[in-house]
Amino acid sequence: MDKAKNKKKNLTPEGQFRLSLDNCSKTKDLSTAISLYESAISEPSIIRLSNNHFNSFLYICSNSFSDPSTKNDAIQFGFRVFEHMGSCNITPNEATVTAVARLAAATDDGDRAFELAKGVGNCGKLRTYGPALFCFCKMGEADKAYQVEEHMRSLGLQLEEAELAGLLKVSVEKEREEKVYQYLHKLRMSIRSVSDTTAEIIQSWFGGEMATKVGLSNWDMGQVKETILQNGGGWHGLGWLGKGKWLAQRSQIAPDGRCLTCGEQLVCVDIDRAETERFAESVASLAMEREVHSNFKEFQDWLEKHSDYDAVVDAANVGLFQQNFAEGGFSIAQSSLLLL
Repeated sequence: MDKAKNKKKNLTPEGQFRLSLDNCSKTKDLSTAISLYESAISEPSIIRLSNNHFNSFLYICSNSFSDPSTKNDAIQFGFRVFEHMGSCNITPNEATVTAVARLAAATDDGDRAFELAKGVGNCGKLRTYGPALFCFCKMGEADKAYQVEEHMRSLGLQLEEAELAGLLKVSVEKEREEKVYQYLHKLRMSIRSVSDTTAEIIQSWFGGEMATKVGLSNWDMGQVKETILQNGGGWHGLGWLGKGKWLAQRSQIAPDGRCLTCGEQLVCVDIDRAETERFAESVASLAMEREVHSNFKEFQDWLEKHSDYDAVVDAANVGLFQQNFAEGGFSIAQSSLLLL
């Protein structure tokens, strides 16, 4: 205990400042953080503020605006810190931008939050764009929310349930049926099992009046079946089919894959055509990368010319099947028997 006290006593002013700031971050103490900041800028020769210091102040601000009693102070102080950071010619990093974007979103300024996030470039993360996306969704600015999502997708950022649910909700509220359809299937593909909150958004669409108006009255059932088959048996992707009132309710699935509400049997869904092509491209790329002298490209060209074949047998693997024992080895008989 005495050693700890002596250690604190022997800290330099900068060390004591860092320790106090860390404590403010842990306790989310905005008022003490503001006092520390004021003392630092009043004695610049003693305390030299760094990128880490500024980020700590901004972190405290972004965690304080959720409290109505500290919201205004947190926002004003946060922007003041950010402007000071710029005057010191300190380049903001992704953590800096994320914190300031949250402050902008707290003032319902989604445009500024989006511009800040775009300034990070390819270093941006899901959390960097989240403030702008959620702000636009909350404000009902659907088109701007779609722009954020499109930009995120161009950077290869994968949206999670919270972001998809926000986009789905604003699409439902604005009665954008084509977007509702799109985000429902994005949830299906990337999330599959949604939370209760997201389920309520889905039910609100199918229980609303707009859902009864959209959809085709006539469609080609043959085309639907063919498209479902091409998509791995999961969905057709042709939009809303049929008009009228929907019945959307919660259900349980039996161990044998049967829906306990409608009685329909669930089926296994294969990957769709686009996923199949991406998988094939990645396998080919990996094969040619690992095998310097590989003739895999020639094999691909051969397959293109003989596309009438339904299957290709890997004789090497067939010949080695179940041969992992002491006397085992490549079995020509196994390969020959299969080919016959």
